[in-house]
Amino acid sequence: MDDSRDMFGDTPPWDDDDGTDGADDVPDAAELEAAGQQSMFGDPEPEPQPTAAELEAAGQSAMFAETPKPAPAPAPAQTESVEASAPKAAPAGTTAQPYRVLARKYRPQTFAELIGQEAMVQTLANAIKRDRLAHAFLMTGVRGVGKTSTARLIAKALNCIGPDGQGGPTIDPCGQCEPCVAIAEGRHIDVIEMDAASHTGVDDVREIIEAVRYAAVSARYKIYIIDEVHMLSRNAFNALLKTLEEPPAHVKFLFATTEVDKLPVTVLSRCQRFDLRRIPAPMLAGHFAHVCAKEGVEAEAEALAMVAAAAEGSVRDGLSILDQAIAHADLDGEGQVRADKVRDMLGLSDKSVQRKLIAAILDGKGGDLLDLVAHQFALGVEPIALMRGLMDLTHRVAVAQVSGSAEAHSTEEREAIEGWAKSLRAGQLHRLWQLLLKGHDEVKSAPDPLVAAQMALLRIMHASDMPDPGALVRKLEEIASRAPAAPVAEQGSAVSGAPVATSPAAISPRWEALVDDVEHAGEMSAANTMRMQVRVVELSPGLLRYAQPPGFNEDIVAVLRGGLQAATGERWQVEKVAGEGAPTLVEVHQVKKTADAEALRTSPLVEATLAAFPGAELIQEDRQAAIGGGGRNWRR
Repeated sequence: MDDSRDMFGDTPPWDDDDGTDGADDVPDAAELEAAGQQSMFGDPEPEPQPTAAELEAAGQSAMFAETPKPAPAPAPAQTESVEASAPKAAPAGTTAQPYRVLARKYRPQTFAELIGQEAMVQTLANAIKRDRLAHAFLMTGVRGVGKTSTARLIAKALNCIGPDGQGGPTIDPCGQCEPCVAIAEGRHIDVIEMDAASHTGVDDVREIIEAVRYAAVSARYKIYIIDEVHMLSRNAFNALLKTLEEPPAHVKFLFATTEVDKLPVTVLSRCQRFDLRRIPAPMLAGHFAHVCAKEGVEAEAEALAMVAAAAEGSVRDGLSILDQAIAHADLDGEGQVRADKVRDMLGLSDKSVQRKLIAAILDGKGGDLLDLVAHQFALGVEPIALMRGLMDLTHRVAVAQVSGSAEAHSTEEREAIEGWAKSLRAGQLHRLWQLLLKGHDEVKSAPDPLVAAQMALLRIMHASDMPDPGALVRKLEEIASRAPAAPVAEQGSAVSGAPVATSPAAISPRWEALVDDVEHAGEMSAANTMRMQVRVVELSPGLLRYAQPPGFNEDIVAVLRGGLQAATGERWQVEKVAGEGAPTLVEVHQVKKTADAEALRTSPLVEATLAAFPGAELIQEDRQAAIGGGGRNWRR
């Protein structure tokens, strides 16, 4: 064994006879701690332990990171210089995280925070209380109304166990238990979220079918959230049908889509469908005001209304625009979201300019109109946005004319809208809308949108002073009403839209001609009813008010309306009123017949005949001669 000592060099530690203690071969503290050598060499000299603040500042939160040795304390003379040159540490309890946009930061975490979907929340609440939960839910609607958020909230509601771990499904998940926290962070093993846009094939669906057989690992239900489900292929839908119809009791399917019409009917019939509606602009504006208050940002009400209108019912779109508006406001150092800044950011037309444009169109000021358009174009407002703003203003004026109240964000705008609503006729507003709509389409497809917008607005201006068809008909009727009544009666017919007539002398000829038109239209029964039972009180285009003679009490409104519509092609307003009215045509005929008979009897020839033949009686036959003259008028 002595050779081994020469072969391997130094003497092994266990054969060391030189009296040394082997200090040169002693391992360091980390090796001694890892190997458990304290018993052989004794406890090492204790080293100063770092404080909690030093551990936190040094980043000792990693699980397997090596514990760094404490840095030596600087000399007293160098303490002030080191502290002055060192950067300030972040406050305790804070970590440097990237900025989260408002659309993600304020994603609803409870059903109470989900705005605008009260009907769906009520249905789900009742289903949970009554234990009538469907096995598949389908959320549809436009972008940004909360389809995916609703699916995650349903997953929370079904798997929540409460802070004490004893809770069951609830419409108000606690947000504190492990399932709620894990689902909110997107890491729960039993809540599988799949994007159908990137997993469209049968193989992806086959994985779901294979996995549903196994029970949930830690949750009450295993939940599959499939977003944009309409992107699945036809074969994938067919493969999913059987599992979707009869899934295991522990599995729930939650589908979300923006194009529900692309889903097969076989899938729709297996799901409980919820149509999430667009969020109204006033509700969006209130929600954005709440977000601004939480963010510590001041915002004008008109600016938030513009953001809500631009969002078009989508909460996500609105929050994205609001995020941009807040950043835009911070650039000028004021930190306030103002209406003019939002208008510039969105490229919208100024509402005061819209009112000036409408005023220039109605007043026929072409020069002012072109100047306003050119000024807006120079400011960066697109012609299509200008036309859209004018259409919106016209729509609000029409709504104010019907409802009696104007929707506006300023007193000046409200007064202008209410003034136009009173001064303009409904026909003018509808014609203005039609012309603006046509101009919008022309600007959208024109090679030069600015020129197209100018020409469209000039055309609208020139057409604004033209009478609408209704006014033109009324003017023609006024001209016709000033003509003598006799020629109209001699024509033996009445055109639709007869002039207003109130006196019996003026009503009778036109009413008789109108009854003849009803008879010629094939409505014989209606014509007879009109001759016998109608005492005209008021007759105007599309309006008939009448009274019935004594002895007639039946309701003839429907008969009269049908006959008049058949004769004129227009809908008539027929009313029975109290009053005398003009005599019926039968009464007029009887009076005329009696007068003619009296005139005949008092004629000199008849009087002489009766004197020559005492006791003679005058009888007149009203039978007409045979057609073609082949018959004879007999007198008895």
